[in-house]
Amino acid sequence: MEFRDLKQQYQLHKTEIDNAIQNVLTKVNFIQGKQVSLLEEVLAQYVGVKHCITCANGTDALQLALMAWKIGAGDAVFVPDFTFFSSGEVVPLVGATPVFVDIDKDTYNISPKSLEIAIEYVLKNTNLNPKVIIAVDLFGQPADFDKIMQIAEKYNLFILEDAAQGFGGKIGKKKACSFGDIATTSFFPAKPLGCYGDGGAVFTNNDAWADLIRSYRVHGKGMDKYDNVRIGMNSRLDTIQAAVLLEKIKFFNEEIEKCNQIAEEYTRFLKDIVKTPIVRDGMYSSWAQYTICFHNSKEREQAMKFFKENSIPTAVYYRKPMHMQQAFKGYKFTKLEYGDTQMVCDSCMSIPMHAYLEFSDVEKIIKAVVRSKQ
Repeated sequence: MEFRDLKQQYQLHKTEIDNAIQNVLTKVNFIQGKQVSLLEEVLAQYVGVKHCITCANGTDALQLALMAWKIGAGDAVFVPDFTFFSSGEVVPLVGATPVFVDIDKDTYNISPKSLEIAIEYVLKNTNLNPKVIIAVDLFGQPADFDKIMQIAEKYNLFILEDAAQGFGGKIGKKKACSFGDIATTSFFPAKPLGCYGDGGAVFTNNDAWADLIRSYRVHGKGMDKYDNVRIGMNSRLDTIQAAVLLEKIKFFNEEIEKCNQIAEEYTRFLKDIVKTPIVRDGMYSSWAQYTICFHNSKEREQAMKFFKENSIPTAVYYRKPMHMQQAFKGYKFTKLEYGDTQMVCDSCMSIPMHAYLEFSDVEKIIKAVVRSKQ
């Protein structure tokens, strides 16, 4: 059993993917081939925004967005305390200060209530200028953008939607990567829409920001790559990855639908056994992960041991809150509280979730959760 079965996915779509890769190899258009611009058009249309700018990875996508807004020294950027490191890492990379925010224990996304407390704290107790909210669509479910947008408008902040795990998710009919002033995603292989290496993209409706990001991603180019009008970076999506993604987007919605069916089964049988994720009304998750919580770390470790003995893979996302990472030791705000983040870090465990799980495997996983609690 695979935690996320990319092997089965490839075998089922091998001919189409192999042909797409071979086409790139035959034409030797490895960098900025026509598949890259075509993919950008397809993804922009899929999300429902004007501009998609692909780049080398999801981390670069976040940094490119902050660069477009000229975020830097003296600026505060609000980041959920429970997320992958890169969501906060990009903030010091541009010279700004990350301010970590507690989460909603049911959705694992940033807590709007804790966000406003953090903003007020920064305004009253520091010399920092609040500038950006990085709202992560963690594990596949979009953040609470209705409330986040109200807060952003109240304090005149940008919203950067980090949909690295949320691509394919929706609120109503509106898709992830369309909620932020700028949004980003990652095409890391294990993400909902993944390529066969690293890759990322930036989405926006703002023409000026899109032009800046296109320049920044290729060494700050002007008219061409030898006309450099600003300091940028080298962050292009290669053509082979674009070709793979053009094939995989064709069956992407089917995969998400299957993941939602599996999630419904998990929740139906496990909601009274462990704490299961809650998808809010009107939300649709792309289920990058299905994460359950036990009462404490001892219960979790016991369950993980039982799963391992029965050859069922598990993972923990994430064992340590962002504010406790050694790399962020200089950015601690001791008056802010992170109780829900710490509780989830101590007790959460992710179980297999992908479109190629057989329902016999789903049944085996459900029984393993139940037996691990006995």
